[in-house]
Amino acid sequence: MRYLVMRTENLSKEFRRQPALCGVTLEVDPGEVFGLLGPSGAGKSTLFHILLDFIRPSHGHALVLGMDCQRNGLKVRRLVGYLPQNLSLPKGLSGRQVIERFAALRDGVDLNFAYSLAARFKTNLDVPCGQLSAAEQRKIGLVQAFMHKPELILLDEPSRDLDTLTQMELYHLIAEFRAEGHSVVIASQSIAEMERICDRVAVFHQGRVIAVERGAQLRARAIRKIEMRFANPVNPQIFMGLNNINQLVCDQNKVYCTVQGDPDALLKTASQFRVLDIISQQPPLEEVYQTVYGIPAYVV
Repeated sequence: MRYLVMRTENLSKEFRRQPALCGVTLEVDPGEVFGLLGPSGAGKSTLFHILLDFIRPSHGHALVLGMDCQRNGLKVRRLVGYLPQNLSLPKGLSGRQVIERFAALRDGVDLNFAYSLAARFKTNLDVPCGQLSAAEQRKIGLVQAFMHKPELILLDEPSRDLDTLTQMELYHLIAEFRAEGHSVVIASQSIAEMERICDRVAVFHQGRVIAVERGAQLRARAIRKIEMRFANPVNPQIFMGLNNINQLVCDQNKVYCTVQGDPDALLKTASQFRVLDIISQQPPLEEVYQTVYGIPAYVV
């Protein structure tokens, strides 16, 4: 029988008769980086809370590391690494004391490895958590999630508050764990983050999974808004033959457009001229939902 580190079947949850999850069925393989993509309120954190038995589902069931979450909640929480979306650390304890307390709750934690993770994230463990920024607290949260080298790690908005260099270090760490056969499930509102590091991504909309995409598929569907400034005015006709370009606007020496998928052809075409500046931005997630899946990310 195929072993799965996580499996949910028809998982649903209601809060005061309001659906938070609706029939979610997902499978995560060993050594897979799996993404949960969706806006705030889409059900991603609710799924994590059910997997860790913080809350109980209204319908359906879930298995983590082959165990029923409801029957083995304590064991699951001890074995799985977890970073919550809203992290709150004891204000009077130092980062080192927090890590030591988490280590005491788990078996076989190598504190030297934990401290090496903190060094990678450039975290000062000797400052009281109450004096740390949100980013510094998040780094400590990441250390405790990875330090016992769990088979499965659940990360809820892990790059929130982190600077670019720390995000890159996190992505390197995830890749290293994946190469060693560990599985990582990441909840995020960033399609750029999902397409960058995930093998597969479940796209959430109002508590439902509307698609499960390969990372490569997500990259092929990615939407970017491009603004280019040239040294001299350019003829817009040179861009007309590019089949993945939309909303093309040329204004003297500036070109604005939307690119879906690989921007290589656009950049090669633009390189015929002297380019002074390029700005690439991803549109809001709700615009991606509308363009790619034909539905809004949320209903106002």
